[in-house]
Amino acid sequence: MAKKSIHVVPNQGDWGVKIEGNGKLSKVFNTQEEAINYGRDRAINSSSELFIHNRKGQIRERNSYGDDLFLPRG
Repeated sequence: MAKKSIHVVPNQGDWGVKIEGNGKLSKVFNTQEEAINYGRDRAINSSSELFIHNRKGQIRERNSYGDDLFLPRG
């Protein structure tokens, strides 16, 4: 089963955390910092990716907390 990505998104002046595949926001916060902290905890606990969006909805940061398949050359 694929892990669901977690997104921190703008929401009518507030910030929301949305789990990929869910139609509604998981939780709404007054500040982006609060939303990022909550989203990061969820991503770490579920070994998922966290996408942080800016006010325009564009992805400004992406972090992976799962088992990455990146193997360094060497």
